[in-house]
This record gives sequence, C-alpha cells and structure tokens, in this order.
Amino acid sequence: MQPFGQLPAFEHGDLKLFESRAINQYIVHEFPNKGTQLTCPVSKGLGILSMWMEVEAHQYDPVASKLAWELAFKSMFGMTADLAVVEENEAKLAKVLDIYETRLSQSKYLAGESFSLADLHHLPVTQVLLGTQTKKLFDSRPHVCAWIAGITARPAWCKVLAMQKH
Repeated sequence: MQPFGQLPAFEHGDLKLFESRAINQYIVHEFPNKGTQLTCPVSKGLGILSMWMEVEAHQYDPVASKLAWELAFKSMFGMTADLAVVEENEAKLAKVLDIYETRLSQSKYLAGESFSLADLHHLPVTQVLLGTQTKKLFDSRPHVCAWIAGITARPAWCKVLAMQKH
C-alpha cells in the first residue's frame, strides 16, 4: 500500500493514502464534525494555517529530525552522535524557534487562537527532542515553551504517549 515500504499508510473505502501530513489533512476534511476542529473554514485563516504547515514541513521538521536522529535514535543502533551536526542543526533550529517566539507572542497557537494541524504536526519529533539537550532551545523562549507545554499536555497526545509505553 505504501510504495516506499514505510509507515504510516491509511485506507478509507477505495482511497489509499500515505504520508502522515496528507493522512491528517484528509481525516480533518472528511470528518469535520468529529473531534477537535484542526483546520479553518475561512479563506484567510486557511491561508495562515497552510503557511504554518509549510513552515513546519520545510523549516522545522528537517532540522528537528536531524537532531532527533543524532541525539536520540543513533544511540539505539549503537552509534555515536556527530556533535558537529548537532551544533549546526541546533543553531538552525534556534533561528526557526526565534521566528516561532515572535509568532507565539501574537497568538496562542501558530495558526491563531485554536489548536490546528500546524501545531499537531510538530508533536512527534518535538516530543523526542524534549528528551535531549535540545530541550534548552524550547525552554529559553517563553512563548515557545508555553506553546510546547500546552500542545504536549493535550489529552489526545497524552493517550498517544501512553500507548507507546505498551
């Protein structure tokens, strides 16, 4: 079902999807009245939401994923973190988080006053980074720190974390 042989994959009726961001968007639009509304029906709000989803996908995630690999996952394979790569990517992430700090000084969440896909997409890799030295980059920015505390405390995310322990 997934041509690259990876997870996640999703099937709903005759529709087959892969890639978590695409799956999330489909679910939000297909089931708009179930659970938390994670998108915006108004054009202006949808534009802002889309912009922050793009920022997450192209500015945040590539750098955060490199840090997660170096600081959390390499050790699982008996490998050692490359400290030069860590230093380089922490500097890049700091610049991204400076932009987030400015944005989050103006709104509770990235796309506005409501939790959305833009925030949700940050959770998996951010959760990994919170268990590493990179946590200091989040903690040193008060608005980013408050945002992270809020999104990681959401009941649905806490359920995901509880399921991972089993």
